[in-house]
Amino acid sequence: MNTSYFIKQKSYEKVKYVLRRHPITFIPHLFLFFISLVVPILVYLMISNIYPTLFDSEVIYATGIIAGSIYFLSALLFGYGTFIDFYLDVWIITNDRIVDIEQFGLFSRTISELDLFRIQDITTETQGFFATIFKYGNVTIKTASTNLSLVFKNVPNPNHIRSELLQLAHEDFKYHRDKL
Repeated sequence: MNTSYFIKQKSYEKVKYVLRRHPITFIPHLFLFFISLVVPILVYLMISNIYPTLFDSEVIYATGIIAGSIYFLSALLFGYGTFIDFYLDVWIITNDRIVDIEQFGLFSRTISELDLFRIQDITTETQGFFATIFKYGNVTIKTASTNLSLVFKNVPNPNHIRSELLQLAHEDFKYHRDKL
């Protein structure tokens, strides 16, 4: 993935990690999407078995086709929007800063940055059976500012990310301390 689309790198800056949510966390959304595609087919089969002559009328048949088309297009739009939200949530960690890119729906995106030397506390959180088995969780990064807290949601290996961030923050703090 080309990170230059998302961030303008400084001359000394190197990308260390590009993080996304763990793929296993998308499975419930995928399951819901497939269920939403199967339900109308089952309803059609049930109605045609109970009332076999209902769809003989051209008006009812055309209305059913239009309603089914609207439903399937809505389900596809919902599935696509969910995938876009999942796929375009990206956290880019460089040797100088963290770039948090959050996608909200199809047409809304928030990009925020945090310098590594400003990090005060990093907390990892792994909750639940699947998160423990598949080793994913949340990484919360806090700064001295009360209004900024970044959360990497459902990233793989949160403890490893935490230790790497602490090391990068320590190196960046030494660099900025020496410049003062």
